Amino acid sequence: MALFIKQDEERTELQKKLATELQDRIKEKAKYVERPDGVDDSEYIKGTKVTTSLAWAWLLIVAATVGVVIWLVVISMGR
Repeated sequence: MALFIKQDEERTELQKKLATELQDRIKEKAKYVERPDGVDDSEYIKGTKVTTSLAWAWLLIVAATVGVVIWLVVISMGR
């Protein structure tokens, strides 16, 4: 915390003014951003599937593949 305060004290007036203006611009832009409310704007979910009960099998396949690749790299480095 002390470092943050000390860093703030080293700012010039111009830097303080620019930082304030940038913060104001960001706040102003945030007011106009359209945010989905999760009910009416859920069009992006249409056409997607729910994860099936076989998701664990895909995870197992990916983990095995990564394991085999690592094993092959270790063996090739040992020769």
